[in-house]
Amino acid sequence: MCDKCNYAKMLQAGGLEPTPLREAVFRSVGEESRPLMAAEIMTRVQNRMSINKVTLYRILGLLVERGMLRRLSAGGRAWRYGMGASFHHPDHPHFVCRQCGRIECLEPDLLPLDLKRYHAKGKGLITHVDVRFEGTCKKCLHGSA
Repeated sequence: MCDKCNYAKMLQAGGLEPTPLREAVFRSVGEESRPLMAAEIMTRVQNRMSINKVTLYRILGLLVERGMLRRLSAGGRAWRYGMGASFHHPDHPHFVCRQCGRIECLEPDLLPLDLKRYHAKGKGLITHVDVRFEGTCKKCLHGSA
């Protein structure tokens, strides 16, 4: 949960007008410690205001396009949405449970990367790193999923 982010200012910095619905969608993702499915975001936003599926998916698409949110796959048909890299949300690996499909954010320093060294070798420009660990979560291991 991020209590450091000013979602309206982040939307403006991304070149978007901070409408109440955009801010509510963005905040719903930012306030969670794991990536969310669109249905989960919809429920959180509907607790604050009215939104329909078409509007939700348009906002999610726009935020992904601007790099403010990331769309992640757990291997199934439903995408999950997490925060894009920013000052308070650095790139980080994820853990995906192969039994229940839950995605959890892992600490950024779990898998240290030296992108400056890569760039210094002139191999190209990395703009995004997506590392995903797959296995079985604690709940599924203990049969309480």
